[in-house]
Amino acid sequence: MELPADYPDEAYPGFSAPLIVKSHQTGRVACGLARFGLIPSWAKDDKISRHTYNARSETAAEKPSYRAAWRHRQYGLVLVDNFYEPSYESGRAVRWKIELASGDPFGIACLWDRWTDPASGELVVSFSMLTVNANEHPVMNQFHKPGDEKRTPVIIAPALHDAWLGADSAKAADLMTWSHMPELRAMAAPRA
Repeated sequence: MELPADYPDEAYPGFSAPLIVKSHQTGRVACGLARFGLIPSWAKDDKISRHTYNARSETAAEKPSYRAAWRHRQYGLVLVDNFYEPSYESGRAVRWKIELASGDPFGIACLWDRWTDPASGELVVSFSMLTVNANEHPVMNQFHKPGDEKRTPVIIAPALHDAWLGADSAKAADLMTWSHMPELRAMAAPRA
């Protein structure tokens, strides 16, 4: 997939990012751009996406915004080179960049859904990254405010990409851990 020349280097909620999905009927794998911040099919407008860019993997199957996507096994991989988290080590939030130690691009587990904009009729595919507790993760345990639970997006190891995309809900739940994630590295990356 070729990205437009003016495609931004970073994706924020509301922006588009590359998403891989797999049909459970045909096994066909597809990649396209999807909006960051899941809009459930039942939403009246897209405002909910400001609050649905991350989903706690422990509760996604029950939460109204995510449960249909989980039940329908709408598992995807958002493709990234890195992501950012705040470190409060200095007493204030400093942006840090997290990437694979290898420097390779990677896939983050996500749920996706389709929503039709009632005003325009436009079909919007959107996604939410799945996260897990990272209190014991050797890299991700240092981010977020002191006293807050440490969380990390679930990075799916390349050898498990197909297993994730084709998973049933039990297998998907088994993959919601950081124990199989590739090694990460982090560095301060304040905005210029």
